[in-house]
Amino acid sequence: MYFFNSVDRSNLGNAKTDGIDVDLHFKGNQYSLLLLLFYIPNGLCDLPLNMLTKRFSGRIMLPTLMLGWGTMALIQSAAKNFGGLLALRLILAVFEAGFFAGAVFYLSLFYARGELGFRIAIFFGSALLASAFSGLISYGVFQVKSSHVQGWQLLFIIEGSLTCISEKLAANLRMLRDGSSEVGTKLNLRDCFQTWKNWKFVLWCIISFTYSVAFTTTATFLPQIVARLGFSAVKTNLWTVAPNSVGFVVLLCITKSSDYFRERSLHIVLALCISLTGLIILTAIDVVDNKAVAYFACFLLCSGAYIPSCLVHSWHNNNNVNESSRAATTGLLVGLGNLSGILSTATFRTEYAPAYRPTLIVTAACNVTCIACTLWLGLWMKMENRRRDKDQGLQGGTRAVDTSENLHGENDPNWRFFS
Repeated sequence: MYFFNSVDRSNLGNAKTDGIDVDLHFKGNQYSLLLLLFYIPNGLCDLPLNMLTKRFSGRIMLPTLMLGWGTMALIQSAAKNFGGLLALRLILAVFEAGFFAGAVFYLSLFYARGELGFRIAIFFGSALLASAFSGLISYGVFQVKSSHVQGWQLLFIIEGSLTCISEKLAANLRMLRDGSSEVGTKLNLRDCFQTWKNWKFVLWCIISFTYSVAFTTTATFLPQIVARLGFSAVKTNLWTVAPNSVGFVVLLCITKSSDYFRERSLHIVLALCISLTGLIILTAIDVVDNKAVAYFACFLLCSGAYIPSCLVHSWHNNNNVNESSRAATTGLLVGLGNLSGILSTATFRTEYAPAYRPTLIVTAACNVTCIACTLWLGLWMKMENRRRDKDQGLQGGTRAVDTSENLHGENDPNWRFFS
């Protein structure tokens, strides 16, 4: 399901390499505006939709959202101008909002703290496979020459249709459990916002907003970044496959390590440093004269930019025992991450082509900010765990205590933070 969510979200970047902006007569920065405005409803609707998912169950909400965005992705092929495509993209954004947050919340109900990161990675890794898959489809579709349908229109038709078909299969297979009311507590609005009063919540918000800028830059603009190497539209989409495929393998390895060592913050920092290195390389070199180095930097971007999406949201769920609070907090933090797409798209402007240095610099600055906040929060949790171990004469951190009867979370002296 998330595979097709990512396909339908990112295919506009593939379509641009085939000239959708020329065919629909875009002017000035209308392409950037099309991307930017998508993230406003996509970010604002995450919280309410995730609370509805908690209330009515994922079995109902998630396939419904999937059918909605698949239909909108399909109808995009009929757009005749910028205004028509913009309206469809805004509706698409509403349907796509809440899906990732809802899925993360549901996974947090089924898996232990030391299992959640890798499980989210398996789910989220489909985004990387989707980028590779979309590149392969685009490679084939853009070689089809027709006097009736443009390549980008055929791309929207194929990928939108696949989403609608997979929604039916997902609903029939009942891939999700029936509802949180059967596996835990009912939605409690008071509990939803209880943890927002904690000082750490501000850091969670900053981390969630800043890590997502690199994710958006990589997921949305990788075809344009690769296009700077001087390839045709067909080869550009083909050359995006390898970085995304390698990124998928790295994603699984680092999240598996994070679960095994029961550690989040340093693994997140490692991922941020990997993508930061790629950003610095792309900013510093002349891409045309250093194609091999620039392409290597694309591998670094894909290897680091996607990992925080899995580990950050498993991290805050690992440290929150209340179901209603997890639903609301996950919805808000994922929504903030989606809103950060505005920052990336606002700086990815036509006049900055082909280097796009302002975009890369802003993205790198967000990575540095996220690294600082992650280290702050992670080190505080590690120090607090050591203090509690010392007070109780225990060793081993999260492995040293049984949390099965811990109903008060971090306020209980037996609690150990998943740091």
